[in-house]
Amino acid sequence: MSDSTSLPAIDDATRTELEAAAFRALMHHLLEARPDVQNIDLMNLAGFCRNCLSRWYQEAAATRGITLSKDQAREVVYGMPYADWVASNQTEAGPEKQAAFQQAFARNVTDKG
Repeated sequence: MSDSTSLPAIDDATRTELEAAAFRALMHHLLEARPDVQNIDLMNLAGFCRNCLSRWYQEAAATRGITLSKDQAREVVYGMPYADWVASNQTEAGPEKQAAFQQAFARNVTDKG
């Protein structure tokens, strides 16, 4: 029986495959299972949203010499053009959510410090 407190030895290729699978599961969850969860709610609670994921995807592509526009990266993450996602899923954020976002955004900027 293996020790549950230590990770098994995983080679880099397998680790990358596992991370990619986890990313795909997260995308499925955010896009298919929970499209009702608004980006502002994600930002307020977790400090990131779907747009952050698309920016991180774009930045990762750039480190490998792949140029993606903001819209192209968003389409990868959203599974459709961003404007279509917004029209289908986004709701207006009320003043309380907007105020919470301002506080969360300020924390995110400070934490990157």
